[in-house]
Amino acid sequence: MSTHTTPRAARTPQAAEIPAARKRAYAPARGQRARRPRQFTSKAAVHAVLVVFALYTLMPLTWLVIASTKNYRDLFATNPFALGDLNLVANLQALFAYNDGIYARWLGNTVLYTVVGSLLSTLISVACGYAFDKYRFRGKEKLFGLILVGILVPATVTTLPLYLLFSEVGLTNTYWAVLVPSLVNPFGVYLARVFSEGYVPGEVLEAARMDGAGELRTFRSVSLPMLAPGFMTIFLFSFTASWNNFYGALMMLSDEQLYPVNLGLYAWMKNVYQQPELYPLVIIGALVAVVPLILAFLGLQRFWRSGLTAGAVK
Repeated sequence: MSTHTTPRAARTPQAAEIPAARKRAYAPARGQRARRPRQFTSKAAVHAVLVVFALYTLMPLTWLVIASTKNYRDLFATNPFALGDLNLVANLQALFAYNDGIYARWLGNTVLYTVVGSLLSTLISVACGYAFDKYRFRGKEKLFGLILVGILVPATVTTLPLYLLFSEVGLTNTYWAVLVPSLVNPFGVYLARVFSEGYVPGEVLEAARMDGAGELRTFRSVSLPMLAPGFMTIFLFSFTASWNNFYGALMMLSDEQLYPVNLGLYAWMKNVYQQPELYPLVIIGALVAVVPLILAFLGLQRFWRSGLTAGAVK
């Protein structure tokens, strides 16, 4: 039995023409140069824009750090970005010694308003968002829509009505006047529902219920650990908002012993023309007030990054 083999060129006469046709199709026309993508130019432009934004963001903080090393005379007699006589330690000692250490009390008040208020607000928001996601009840979507409307209302609009309500029950000029309004966080409820949809599978809850766990235990032992990235993300939002809450404290408080840091520095700033020695204290006090925010974001950034990507991949 003999087999007849056909030569490759005779078997596929069009094979040699296909590569040549492809080359002609992708080859540039005569007299034209192949255009290279301008990757280097576009990357350089993006990097230049990022550098400009980074400088714009870091310049005030840089000035604050440098100004904290100067005394009152050097603040106005030297270049704004030139180091002074390195009086940072002396300025810190003067800051915490002025007026019987009132700044330390302001700092403690701010920690109370921020940490306690943010933890309670985050817990309430996570519980509400979890309930909106996992439970069915009458009017759920309408109620959730009402909460979304609350996101659109600025906090400054509700401050005066809250002041009138608190004055009726005698809670103005107390710690509760600042703590209670910070517990309501419509945006946190919205985020918590999104996190619950992305992090807590319904099958896990059904398995926990079949094992005899009640709803509170299921939420505490099963759902809440799964919602840890979302919890920390909402906590950081609440922490930042509470730490920078100036207008609410300004409306509610009149006793300087209850002031947070930002309101206390504002009170000092109003008196710098009568008391010029307060100027270095205001600057070093602002720097000390910024440090906890920086430490919070640096310490919790892994939760922040994982929380921001919640629901991105199904």
